[in-house]
Amino acid sequence: MRRFLRALLAIVILGIAAFLIFAPGIVESGRNAVAPHDPYPVSARAQTLHDRLIIGDWHADTLLWKRSLLDRANRGQVDLPRLQDGNVAIQMFTAVTKSPAGQNYDENSAEALDNITLLAVGQLWPPRTWNSLLERALYQADRLHRYADRSNGQLRVIKTRAELDQLLADRAAGQRVVGGLLGIEGAHPLEGDIANLDRIEAAVHRLIALQHFFDNELGGSLHGTSNAGLTPFGRAVVTEVARRNLILDLAHSSPQVARDVLDMTDIPLVVSHTGIHSVCPVKRNFTDDLMQEIAARGGVIAIGYWADVTCDDSPAGIATTIKSAIALLGEDHVSLGSDFDGSVGTAFDTSELAALTQALLDKDLTEDQIAKVMGGNMVRVLRERLP
Repeated sequence: MRRFLRALLAIVILGIAAFLIFAPGIVESGRNAVAPHDPYPVSARAQTLHDRLIIGDWHADTLLWKRSLLDRANRGQVDLPRLQDGNVAIQMFTAVTKSPAGQNYDENSAEALDNITLLAVGQLWPPRTWNSLLERALYQADRLHRYADRSNGQLRVIKTRAELDQLLADRAAGQRVVGGLLGIEGAHPLEGDIANLDRIEAAVHRLIALQHFFDNELGGSLHGTSNAGLTPFGRAVVTEVARRNLILDLAHSSPQVARDVLDMTDIPLVVSHTGIHSVCPVKRNFTDDLMQEIAARGGVIAIGYWADVTCDDSPAGIATTIKSAIALLGEDHVSLGSDFDGSVGTAFDTSELAALTQALLDKDLTEDQIAKVMGGNMVRVLRERLP
């Protein structure tokens, strides 16, 4: 009997070990899939243009997953080698800290079972992250800092305007360095205490989104149950974000939250990953008139790469959305916001971005327009908002 129990215990231990080793990769492979496809044709003109662009992406959730950002992966959509292959200069990495089970675009309860808790435990994050949203945001920031320290200078964490300008100067001189910025997807890691913004800022998070898939202490989510605007706490956070030269992201906020923010601040706002409602009329996309109000304040609307917001996730489909966004908002107010590694399937990964440059040329955008969309407009807002 003892021999049997020891054997059973060994089997259980081996099963748990196998689960912890293999399950995270299996989960991510299903959540962040790239559809099989033949290589996208890219002309010499498109490749030449692509190679001289400054390319920036407002939104990727890569730090959520159990794999090294420094190694080329066979799953997911972003890592440093693929960023370099795609000629990406600036990548915003956003910390996801809570996501309700049954997540959908229509309605989610803040009390639903949290998927990120399961990921944190299953991926063996430090125990302090298992029941603290703040610690999850700090841990993901620390991961990016550690990757940068081990990257032999190929990855830098950008904290200030001066560091951004130095990165761009070094890239112009031929260095293949990539700049990583940090943000939080929803301000629930503040845990209802504005003093925690000090710790978020000290960890070098520079972009603050107010909501994710559920209503929180700051106000209503686009996918929550209340459709509410900003709470008093939310107003206090918006005031502090503006004062501290942080960047405010309205992605996933309720329309009323967005209008409340517009009423109380004049900083350029970001919608970090979205589509255009008149192109893809789904709840996930703000209505065109609200997008126009955001753009009119100097903000940028960053177009995502997944079918739920573009209704066509091919390079040509994304280019159609971008061209429509330029017609609606103006060429100075459209950016890229992939949502790579954000539990979305895509038609390409970040190494294949030259296919999007080709598609934009095919849509008769000018090279100047393409340069603005692919990164110029992002750089403008970063230079205005970074300390």
